Amino acid sequence: MDVLKQQTLDLYAKFLKLPTFRQCDDVIRQMDDDSGYADFLIEMMKREHDSRQEGAKKRAVKAAKFPYIKTFDELDLDRFEHVEKAYLKELASCEFIKERRNIVMIGNPGTGKTHLSIALGIRACNLGMKVRFFTAANLANALIEAQDNHSLIRLEKQISSADLLIIDELSYLTFNLHQSELLFKVISDRAERQSVIVSTNLKFSEWVTMFDNKTMISALVGRLTFKSHVLNMNSEKPYRDEHAAVVRKPRKEEDRHGRK
Repeated sequence: MDVLKQQTLDLYAKFLKLPTFRQCDDVIRQMDDDSGYADFLIEMMKREHDSRQEGAKKRAVKAAKFPYIKTFDELDLDRFEHVEKAYLKELASCEFIKERRNIVMIGNPGTGKTHLSIALGIRACNLGMKVRFFTAANLANALIEAQDNHSLIRLEKQISSADLLIIDELSYLTFNLHQSELLFKVISDRAERQSVIVSTNLKFSEWVTMFDNKTMISALVGRLTFKSHVLNMNSEKPYRDEHAAVVRKPRKEEDRHGRK
């Protein structure tokens, strides 16, 4: 293709927002001799569609604000002692989101709760769903800050627009009365309307240690566990501790050899 034609093609591709059409030379070279104009056009539109789908997935993952990227394929499903592989794969289909069900993960630290939450969130993003990720502390602080800035309604609408809300680490902090009420409202507003994933180190009976509003606890647990998957994520050999031990071991051996 000569320079003028290429420049014209680039110009129209930009105006029409069809960037993959700039690659038409590649498509032409790959076409069979029997291919016609319709085959060429179909292949170009397919490439544009695939490109847009991939871009949408990346934007959805970015908008979710995950702390890091962990996929379901990276999970060692054998490590979950109390959850069957088939059950986890069923959750990975994200049907629970379409059914407006919740997931509550309860287990000691380092057992893969955050990894699984993020992996399910990324699966949802790839299926065209809107996801938002918060630690419980960050969500509480964001709600308080938004209220102070008179933008609480806007933030609540942003959160409610997500098909899946992930609240991680619901156990590390104690929430005052104001924070408790704001968190309760966010979760309560989603009941039977959109899905929530919550991960925590504490059994439900221990949630009274987190919230200042004690009378709210039973209602909060009731809303989270209704139409919900409750996963026992406890493990006697947490992955995080085991991994740390593997990392530390060579250093000890090096120190021992060094002293010799």
